[in-house]
Amino acid sequence: MGSSKRLAELYDRYAAEKHLARLLKEAPLQSLTSREVELDRLPVTIYPRPGGCQGWVRIGPHAVRVSARVVRTTPRAAGIEFVVEERTVRCWVWGSAVDVEAADEGA
Repeated sequence: MGSSKRLAELYDRYAAEKHLARLLKEAPLQSLTSREVELDRLPVTIYPRPGGCQGWVRIGPHAVRVSARVVRTTPRAAGIEFVVEERTVRCWVWGSAVDVEAADEGA
C-alpha cells in the first residue's frame, strides 16, 4: 500500500499541531515580560489586519517554530498569535525570532 503524496503536507501539519498541543499541556509557553518588551517606554503598533509569519516560541525547555500572525510590535519585539486545537495562543517574542517572509512556508 502506498502513501498519499498529495496529503502528506496536511498530515505533517496535523502531526506538528498535535506535538505542539502536547508540549503546551506539559510545560508553560514562555512570553517576554512587560519589562523586557519595555511597554512603558517603547511605542506599540497594533495591526488591524495581522500578517502571517513563522515565529520561534519557547515552551518549557523546547524551542518550536510555529505558523503565526503578527498582531503587534515594538521596535524590539513582536506580539504573535497562533492557533492550537482551536485555541488562540498569544505571546511576545523578540523581533529577530519572527520571519514574515517565511509566512507561506507554514500555511
